[in-house]
Amino acid sequence: MNRRLWLAAGLLAVLIVSGGCLDYVTDGGEVSDDVLDAEPEAAYDWETDRNVTLTLDSGSQFRGVYNVSADQRLRLYQPTSIGQEGPLDISAVRFRYENDTVISGTELRARGGIDQTPDEVYVTVPADGQLAFTAGATPRRLTLPVYVEGTYEVVLPEGSRMDFFLFSNTVPSGGTTELVDNRVRVTWEDVESSSILVQYYQNNDLTIFGGIIGVLSAIAVGGLYYYRRQIDRLHSTRTEMGLDEEDGK
Repeated sequence: MNRRLWLAAGLLAVLIVSGGCLDYVTDGGEVSDDVLDAEPEAAYDWETDRNVTLTLDSGSQFRGVYNVSADQRLRLYQPTSIGQEGPLDISAVRFRYENDTVISGTELRARGGIDQTPDEVYVTVPADGQLAFTAGATPRRLTLPVYVEGTYEVVLPEGSRMDFFLFSNTVPSGGTTELVDNRVRVTWEDVESSSILVQYYQNNDLTIFGGIIGVLSAIAVGGLYYYRRQIDRLHSTRTEMGLDEEDGK
């Protein structure tokens, strides 16, 4: 009886896993027209002189502008927390031709191609120009695969800083930071690595960190003082009982 129950449970588990896998494989779908043609939170920086410009107005989203060549096919993906890959959640897609004509995401899909799979979004551009889109980001830490190599610029949210080494990092190393209009700009002259990372902090983070350190220090000092008082009290008790004198003998 137990053997049959274990067999039935195993078959059920296989069916559940298989069903999940099948759903995962077939649930690629397309990026909807509304998502492709949505308005970005702010205008894209078409006038950038970098191959790639990533702008974070808030910690939860970035706007990317990529210089691309005719028929270039970009594989847009993002590593997941479980070590796999998933499609980058792009929206507000635009393409700008060299003559400054800008078309929407749905027009780009018709002229070039935008195809989503369970692991990535493929974008094919019809001509030389610039591809722009908006995507999600993790607050205080931008990690993104390198879809286009070359010169990079990352514009951090207003009030962000990278001066304190414990809270700051860049990958690849060698990035240059500059403060312009209360916004830090991180630039690389040549990025050939598989991904970039910019870790930063907000001004008030240092205040919070200092407060935490102060509280912990006060707790530590109080603990040491209490421990010292207990030692003194124990020593006095032993002295009154004559134990320390006997030990001295």
